[in-house]
Amino acid sequence: MPNTRGRVLAFAFFLAVVTYLDRICISAAAPAIMDDLHLDMLQMSVVFSAFTLAYSLFEVPSGWLGDVKGPRSVLTRIVLWWSAFTMLTGAAAGYQSLKVIRFLFGAGEAGAFPNVARSFSRWFPARERGRANGVLFLGSRLGGMLSAPIALLLIARWGWRASFVAFGTLGIVWAAAWWTWYRDRPEDHAAMTTEELSWIQQDGPPPPNRATPWRALLSGRNLYAICAMYFAFGYGLYFYFTWLPTYLIKELGFSQFSGGLFAALPFLLAGLADLGGGLLTDRLSRDYGLRVGRCYLGAAAFACGAAFLLASTLTAAPVAKAVLIACALASADLALGACWAVPIDIAPNHAGVITGCMNTLGNLGGLVGPLVVGYAVQELGSWTLPFYVTAGVYAFGAVMWLAIDPAKELATEQFASSSPVQTHRPVR
Repeated sequence: MPNTRGRVLAFAFFLAVVTYLDRICISAAAPAIMDDLHLDMLQMSVVFSAFTLAYSLFEVPSGWLGDVKGPRSVLTRIVLWWSAFTMLTGAAAGYQSLKVIRFLFGAGEAGAFPNVARSFSRWFPARERGRANGVLFLGSRLGGMLSAPIALLLIARWGWRASFVAFGTLGIVWAAAWWTWYRDRPEDHAAMTTEELSWIQQDGPPPPNRATPWRALLSGRNLYAICAMYFAFGYGLYFYFTWLPTYLIKELGFSQFSGGLFAALPFLLAGLADLGGGLLTDRLSRDYGLRVGRCYLGAAAFACGAAFLLASTLTAAPVAKAVLIACALASADLALGACWAVPIDIAPNHAGVITGCMNTLGNLGGLVGPLVVGYAVQELGSWTLPFYVTAGVYAFGAVMWLAIDPAKELATEQFASSSPVQTHRPVR
């Protein structure tokens, strides 16, 4: 992807890498934190969920702010805030302070991906949005893949506190570069050419900013189906962010080194699936229409994720379990480009708000998931039950994919006249 929008995509890619490095390093550090601060499984589950709760609460306000003010200033604030609280995690003195710090970390990081979606709605035509989201989430999975082994290495060498300081510095560098280079409107960028601007606006010029049509948005079925679908995705995803290293090392008996490698495997496979899924959703949408390219692809991906998780409970071999669990994340991630393209398809001028609503529910799923695991392991003595529950949640998500109509714009009566994108036809 050449020219200026390729650099926008590079910024988004590295943002995703840093986001997930900072978010997931605590899962690798969890055993050391629990030993140092004398936390049990349920307390650590609450710490994990404190981030997710705050992230969920502030997603829509931060996404809305990006729609109003633009991603340049909003993303700069977001990244500086979360970087500061990543560093402060290393200063936690006990359970209460760790909860507060992680809550504030989540509040700061909220809105990062909705603001990227808002940026994509201005910088990429419809035919490139699935691909752009695929590259974005390839970055997130690369960050997730690198986080566990790097964190374990840093912890072994300097302790868990220093690892958070090291991870937090990366975001500060990104924020400075983003503020200096990025512009909210492609036509305002000094490097923009007439040819590239014409390509970006091939679906028509972007609609003017208008007040968010909350009443119309909340009255449509599409929004609720999208949010329910992403709840299922987030529920499954957060196991990999939180308990996977502990499961691999303490339950399956892997060493720190091999556990770190198997904790990275799901993110490696998922990153490849993100890239392939982004290309696939655009290709299928172009050839067969948005319903096939977004919804049928999404339903199949979620259903296969459920099947992989169920298969993992049927084998006793630790390596086979680890590989099947990794394949489950990759399968769900095959739909991730479609997940984030659908809100732009149906509401291009309100992408920050719609993706904020979607990601709020996704992170509420992520809030519940670690608590279910913590309760099942500590109170019921079972690591298997959470996989049954997650498989059922993925199956529910597959059904919700089929309830989405990506060809129907939300709040059409309030902004259709200003939005020339024809989402009811295959993307050309």
